[in-house]
Amino acid sequence: MNGAIPSLTDWSAPADLLQDRTILVTGAANGIGRALAAALAAHGATTILLDKDVRGLEQTCDRITAAGHAEPALAPMDLMGATANDYRDLADTVGGAYRRLDGLVHSAAMLGALVPLAHFEDELWLQTLQVNLNAPCQLTLACLPLLENSADASIIFVADAVGRRGKAYWGAYGVAKAGLEGFMQILADELEANTKVRVNSLDPGPVLTGLRRLAYPAENAAMLNAPDDVVKPFLYLLGPDSAGITGQQLSVATMM
Repeated sequence: MNGAIPSLTDWSAPADLLQDRTILVTGAANGIGRALAAALAAHGATTILLDKDVRGLEQTCDRITAAGHAEPALAPMDLMGATANDYRDLADTVGGAYRRLDGLVHSAAMLGALVPLAHFEDELWLQTLQVNLNAPCQLTLACLPLLENSADASIIFVADAVGRRGKAYWGAYGVAKAGLEGFMQILADELEANTKVRVNSLDPGPVLTGLRRLAYPAENAAMLNAPDDVVKPFLYLLGPDSAGITGQQLSVATMM
């Protein structure tokens, strides 16, 4: 694991930061995923957008094309029911069209329920782990050959503070986020010596998203960052300036 945690106070993303890069974003129909997809396209990336919400994907696509950027490829998929074969099929499709991936961002998430572990419903537990842990791990492994075809690939797992220090009542969501941190570190360690693939997690902090509203329904939304406010560190980690940074548990709050 290496690379100093950067401060982005004096860094700004050049307009062509991601030119000729192909980047897949999950959870792209809403929230951080949608904001990030628009920012990636604005900085030259070819984007592949995955979500179960087809209408939301279309709206993200409309936002990008209305701004004059390249039309994204849409990948409708419900991570709840997706299988390893679905991820391999997606990777085959991406490989046939683009031959490589230069970035993969796991933004899709499901809250599940905020209850004591002893009261967590069995089926909901499995569903929450499927969306938040199994799906990103399996999708990453399916796409790994495409990422290894890139001269400078970056994988980002969207993290949460409850996955870095356990907190009561966060149940399967907290367990899944903790598992992702372990997966990230193992994968980074395995890839560091022999590939150009960087792997990091990034905690965006409190952001006004649908998941945040479910978790904190009485919270004052005016006190939260908007999704567009937290994309800068993602751009940095997906671009060439972050070369050498891998295996790190990063956060927007410390980078900006």
